[in-house]
Amino acid sequence: SLGAVGLVMMLVPSSVMYVLDNFGWRFTLGRHKAAVPFWRLFIIRTAGELVNATTPAAYVGGEPLKASLLKTFSVPMTDGLASVVVAKTTMTIAQIVYILLGIGVGIWVLAPSASADHLSGVAATISLGLLLFATAMFIVIQRRGLFTLLFTGLEKYRIRVTALEARREKLLALDESIVGFYTRNRASFLLSTGAFFGGWLVEVLEVYVIMRYLGEPIDIVTALSIDALTTFIKGGTFFVPGSIGAQEAGTLMLLRAYG
Repeated sequence: SLGAVGLVMMLVPSSVMYVLDNFGWRFTLGRHKAAVPFWRLFIIRTAGELVNATTPAAYVGGEPLKASLLKTFSVPMTDGLASVVVAKTTMTIAQIVYILLGIGVGIWVLAPSASADHLSGVAATISLGLLLFATAMFIVIQRRGLFTLLFTGLEKYRIRVTALEARREKLLALDESIVGFYTRNRASFLLSTGAFFGGWLVEVLEVYVIMRYLGEPIDIVTALSIDALTTFIKGGTFFVPGSIGAQEAGTLMLLRAYG
C-alpha cells in the first residue's frame, strides 16, 4: 500500500539532511572550499559516513578516509584532517542542541507523572550535560592545540614516544591548521553548526512521514521529540555497527512511551 510516492516521501528528508550536512563540512574547508566541487564533496562525505555507520569506531572511523580522498583535489592531508575534526565538532554541538530540544519537547508532550519517568529525564539531561561539557573542553583544547599540549606534557615529564616524535612536524601543522580556523573563520564555524542543526531538523520529517503512512496520528512536535531521543539512543550504541537492533529496540520503547 506504500507505493512509489510513499517510498520517495520517506527518502527525501534523509537526502536533504545529507545535503545540509555536506554544506556543514564545506564551511570548514576554508581556502580549499572552491577547489572541491560540491557534489564531489558530497560523494566523499557519503563514503566516509558509510565507514562510520558500519564499523564500531564511534562514528569517527571514516573521517581519515574523507581527508585522504580530499587529496584528489590537491587538498593537503593536514588541512583535510583539520576540516573533518572541526566539522565533527560542529556536528556534535548541533546534535547536542537538537537532543536537548527534543528532551524539552518530550517532557512537555508526555507531562510524566511517575517519578521513574522524571528520574529518566533527569538522567538523560545529566548525560547530555556531561557530553556538552566534554565537547566544550574539546573545543578549548583544539583552540590551544591538542598535539602542542601533548608534546609539552611529554617534554615536561621527559617522556619520549618515538612514533609521535617521527610525526611531530605534521602533527603540529595539524594543530596550526585547526587553531587557524577557529581564530580566522568564526563566521564559518557558526554557519557549519547551523547547517548541521538544519539537517537534524529536516530528519524530523522522516519520522513524521513514516508514522503518517503507518496510519498513526502524530504532530510535528511529537515527531521532533521522538527523532531527537532516537538520535540520543543511536549515539549511545556506537559500538554496534549501524546500531542494528539497539536503535530498533530504543525506538520501540519510545513509540510505546508516546502511546
